[in-house]
Amino acid sequence: MKNLKTLSKDTATLESKQIFNAIEKSFGMLPNIYAVIGNSANALSSYLTFSEAQKNGSFNAKEREAIFLAVSEENACNYCLSAHTAIAKMNGFSEDETLELRAGTIEDIKLNVLTNLSKSIIANRGRADENFVMEFYEAGYDEKALVDLVALVVDKTFTNYIGRLARPDIDFPKAQPLNKIILA
Repeated sequence: MKNLKTLSKDTATLESKQIFNAIEKSFGMLPNIYAVIGNSANALSSYLTFSEAQKNGSFNAKEREAIFLAVSEENACNYCLSAHTAIAKMNGFSEDETLELRAGTIEDIKLNVLTNLSKSIIANRGRADENFVMEFYEAGYDEKALVDLVALVVDKTFTNYIGRLARPDIDFPKAQPLNKIILA
């Protein structure tokens, strides 16, 4: 089977190279997931614009990482789990908390609601468990926040699917398997 390739600056189109340079300038590296998405400069540019815009939504950086970990766990994307575990730690989460977010067992009520609703949206193809939706509203979120949550679920599902299709080398510390924490 032919897989999506992880491009380098030497193998990328001029348009993708320019985007890669901007990513490197911003992140200090070119994550392999972006080097795969760069097979389509249009998709990479569109994704980066969409993803950046979500930072202006209802959720702060820590909440976004909680959502990204839950979605990546539900979609079983090892690349994104590793990347977002590292980013979540940079945003103040401990290793154990990253595992609790992925499992939907974090004690923080609002984070627990966000992670479980996100996982339910994925598991039920958009038809989230009504109890999780009700808990979301009871936690103080509104309709705007629900739409923003779905946007974040879509954002991360895109990279999860690319990660699962391409299986790029993980260029972050590898995330622990969730079952180790549950069985311990």
